[in-house]
Amino acid sequence: MGILDLFLQTSSSVSLLGALLVLVLVYLVSSSSFNSQQHRKEPPGPRPLPLLGNLLQLDLKRTYHSLLMLSKEYGSVFTVYLGRQKVVVLAGYKTVKEALVNRAEEFGERDSMFIMQEVNGGHGVIWSNGDAWKELRRFTLTNLRDYGMGKKASEEKIIEECEYLAEVFTKFKGEAFDTTQPLSCAISNIICSMVYGNRFEYDDSEFTSLVYRTNKQFQLLASPSVQLYNLFPWIGKFFSTPKDFKKTFEENKEQNVKLFRRLKETLSPQMCRGFVDAFLVQKEHLEKSENTNSPYHDKNLMITVLNLFAAGTDTTATTLRWGLLLMAKYPKIQDQVQEELSSVIGSRQVQVEDRKNLPFTDAVIHETQRLANIVPMALPHKTSQDVTFQGHFIKKGTTVYPLLTSVLYDENEWEKPHSFHPAHFLNKEGKFVKRDAFMPFSAGRRVCLGESLARMELFIFFVTLLQRFRFSPAPGVSEDDLDLTPCVGLTLIPSPHKLCAVPCM
Repeated sequence: MGILDLFLQTSSSVSLLGALLVLVLVYLVSSSSFNSQQHRKEPPGPRPLPLLGNLLQLDLKRTYHSLLMLSKEYGSVFTVYLGRQKVVVLAGYKTVKEALVNRAEEFGERDSMFIMQEVNGGHGVIWSNGDAWKELRRFTLTNLRDYGMGKKASEEKIIEECEYLAEVFTKFKGEAFDTTQPLSCAISNIICSMVYGNRFEYDDSEFTSLVYRTNKQFQLLASPSVQLYNLFPWIGKFFSTPKDFKKTFEENKEQNVKLFRRLKETLSPQMCRGFVDAFLVQKEHLEKSENTNSPYHDKNLMITVLNLFAAGTDTTATTLRWGLLLMAKYPKIQDQVQEELSSVIGSRQVQVEDRKNLPFTDAVIHETQRLANIVPMALPHKTSQDVTFQGHFIKKGTTVYPLLTSVLYDENEWEKPHSFHPAHFLNKEGKFVKRDAFMPFSAGRRVCLGESLARMELFIFFVTLLQRFRFSPAPGVSEDDLDLTPCVGLTLIPSPHKLCAVPCM
């Protein structure tokens, strides 16, 4: 969808478009046209229009794809203007790795979208910077590990949750159903057990509404109207989507206020149940020491918990949905997975340590993550200082998009970048091989802090489900009819579909 298409769909399209044209004319008269290459050594890029920049050249429903196409013309480091905002795009594995890993300090700042700045206020562990971010990230990682992340304790929680999930799948008795809600609830319960200290029932209305609103936020955040709102905040009154996003965000905050209140009433500093308890104890300790610069305050607690809940729910659940969809679409690959599972572990419960003996299954999971490409543009970075990168000058504070889709689909790194090809992760002997260009969690200072948990969840949930069920399209739908075209949000989710989960035993 182009920007003009979006305007023409609004109820006040004529007046809005007219106002936009007037602004363009005023801008042309009042200021000189800016050049995308003001400095000879700045990254190249398409010539921008005044005020609009390069927006007319982008499909705002698939911005990542438009940028990928531009990279083929302008190279692995190029400039685009989103309105008047200058953005440097990094494309291809070697370029993204050099920036995020080798030059981590220079490219490691977070650039916050306008709407996220409004709702987060610079707090939390995702959209913040500086010393407070460093301290909060350190504290969060330490405490999540204390409550099981990446350890045997989290493995046990995941295995327990698999039982609840399998019960839900079994109740459909092989009839077609939408996997979205049960998978989201199951994955969300893992992060809930670490954050709040307990899991929730799948029919708990407070829990399911929290999960639903969180998933909805991911879709709203990347909508064309919210993208335009981030660039032109005055445009917000013409669209309902930014208001819907803020509304769902506030509702989740209100629900967490109630959860925090219950936890405070039963708080025992000697027996912390999860991240919230640990944060409250730390906050109380520092208040007694009269530390006025402490990041341990209510706003950071709220936003950090919302960050963890969102990141710990959507991405892994979405990847699992892709995995089951791909199994239904490619039944021969599903056959190979189930044959390997049957010969190696039989009907016993899978353990993380089994991964090394399940190379094909592991390759399928990795290939699912690669092809699903669920965070195609990563989250925006910005430079912490003036940078000379690959011969180009990038000014301090410049927004930077590491185009992860260009890494996961890099034609120089993957034999069949646009196909589902588990052999990408297997050698000639059929053993699993790591690939450097496998970067679904991003890299560097801003790498996903829940990577170890997500990897464990994907493996145990996927294997357990494939042990117990055979996945196929809904009646009347063939494998060829299953659509792999994603619905675009902040993450790429599968198009609406239903699957049959027929018990294997």
